[in-house]
Amino acid sequence: MPVTTGRRADAQRNVAAILDAAAECLVRDPDASVSDIAAAAGVGRVTLYGHFASRTDLVDAVFVRAVARAHEALDAVDLTGDARAALARLVASSWRVIDESRLLLVAAQHALPPERIRELHENPMGRVRSLLERGRAAGVFRFDLPADWLVAVFYTVIHGAADELGAGRLAPDAAADTITATLLAAFTPPGAPVPG
Repeated sequence: MPVTTGRRADAQRNVAAILDAAAECLVRDPDASVSDIAAAAGVGRVTLYGHFASRTDLVDAVFVRAVARAHEALDAVDLTGDARAALARLVASSWRVIDESRLLLVAAQHALPPERIRELHENPMGRVRSLLERGRAAGVFRFDLPADWLVAVFYTVIHGAADELGAGRLAPDAAADTITATLLAAFTPPGAPVPG
């Protein structure tokens, strides 16, 4: 039994090292090879393939872990009270998380089908949808456009901001305010003043 337990612990360490190395490699180069990732993890390709049947499976596992970590981090955001203020708090936390995983998303888009990426975003999108529905019920967010469209706008703006940050066209200290102002303009009911 101790030998099996030791092997299991070794396997868990190898998987953790592979996922850590893959995340680092894919952030540097979204098309990083299995050989590059195995070398960075300090394991052979055979060991890597013993845990992940293909590069696609590995990219999927890295992206699943990144989305899960982001979801956990965003669980700590206070979304109570005024929906507009809650939106600002969510943006302040979300843009950093998305900026950090921006290149992992690029790697995922290269390796995974769009439906899989959409599926993995369901929990984070549920958080936004819930906030949006609460704001609509309070009359502070528009209801003349489909909720799914407004959720898509949220993620498009956040991901666009991450791209702009990466390109140096948006300053990190201006990101949260810029994103929030853009989303409030998009979400405010027609004819109502946009909060400033």
